[in-house]
Amino acid sequence: MSGNDMKAIEVATPKRTKEIIAKYGFSFKKSLGQNFLIDQNILHKIVNAAGLDKTKGALEIGPGIGALTQHLAAAAGTVTAIEIDNRLIPILGDILAGEEHVKVVHGDVLKLDLKKLFEERFADVTGVSVVANLPYYVTTPILMKLLEERLPLENIVVMIQKEVAERMAAKPGGKEYGSLSVAVQYYCEPQLVCIVPHTVFIPQPNVDSAVIKLAVREKPPVDVEDEAHFFRIVQASFAQRRKTLANNLTAFVGKERREEMTQLLIGCEIDPGRRGETLSLDEFARISRAFLAAGWRG
Repeated sequence: MSGNDMKAIEVATPKRTKEIIAKYGFSFKKSLGQNFLIDQNILHKIVNAAGLDKTKGALEIGPGIGALTQHLAAAAGTVTAIEIDNRLIPILGDILAGEEHVKVVHGDVLKLDLKKLFEERFADVTGVSVVANLPYYVTTPILMKLLEERLPLENIVVMIQKEVAERMAAKPGGKEYGSLSVAVQYYCEPQLVCIVPHTVFIPQPNVDSAVIKLAVREKPPVDVEDEAHFFRIVQASFAQRRKTLANNLTAFVGKERREEMTQLLIGCEIDPGRRGETLSLDEFARISRAFLAAGWRG
């Protein structure tokens, strides 16, 4: 399909979206967080941020009625879209008719074997990016699955709740910075692409969204011996945000080790009176290495 043909039946307009909903008698399921984007400019920004070309593949999660899928089909050589709602499968089949390089998979991305899917669908591409408008209620589980499974990804470009995007991109020292910031930045370099007002969706959500680009790192920016332990330290450090590092980590190692732990933190050149939200990834890694050396696994 040429760019001109695509524009002629563009899904992402208020009129066309309403026509499709009416034609198929589609009703929105609140439980699936379904909000269809009706703004062309936002779609262009999402696809441009992914850096796609005909040698590359795109994985979309939650294509809805195919507004973003159409743009991915025009930009990428291979597109796979995973849709959990079986009522949308025939609609997508009609909207994407003739696009031989696009495959729609009916399933729950959290339950699918993504490594196998990548082997089957993206064996012949030079790189793969995840590009999606993610439902708010499963944003974090989906992103952490993509990252923890070490899938061969170049970028993850997703539209998510604005506050969550800000937390992912936050630097140490602010109230947005937390365990999610550390986890995302361990695997990726985040960049906010744009803010998306709630008015450009049908139906309109209650909050604004943001597009964030996560450039997947070839290797983490810090040296960590045991990733699971590192993330346990991070979680423990943010367990109660108003408490100091010493108080939060006492719960992790046990009260009987508090004094020894305090000295260990000082040995790491970290003030025990600081709060978790002030620590960099490198400082969390230092604590993790020191606790492992002391035999404290939590």
